[in-house]
Amino acid sequence: MKYTLSKGLTNSPDARLIRQSVFVEEQGFEYEFDDIDETALHLVLYDENDNPCATGRLFFDDCMKIGRIAVMKEYRGQSLGSEVIVILEEKALEFGAHHIELSAQIQAKDFYKKLGYTEIGEIYKEEFCPHIKMFKDLK
Repeated sequence: MKYTLSKGLTNSPDARLIRQSVFVEEQGFEYEFDDIDETALHLVLYDENDNPCATGRLFFDDCMKIGRIAVMKEYRGQSLGSEVIVILEEKALEFGAHHIELSAQIQAKDFYKKLGYTEIGEIYKEEFCPHIKMFKDLK
């Protein structure tokens, strides 16, 4: 599957479209877009007809972080979320990262565990949704 990687959400309208559909319309988040969006790298996966399927972002805070992993409903069950994570981890390694962190919705915790992530800290809420911080050592 092909992908694009763009710095800044304004340079990646398909990432915005996917996140709007998944996080705002489907899950009901009000504060989906933030200041990190303009400095983050945004990855978008496309199908064979150039339709945007999945997205995620990579950014540096106090360490490299992955976030906003989203797959359009009609493309779920095809391991596209895992593909987004693997590509973003590879990019993090290229930037010299030794580990990576993310903030997982509790409902997605097992998905990230299967990809080698470990929970750290306590459960907290972003808007109305319980999340947990997770990390992975990159090799």
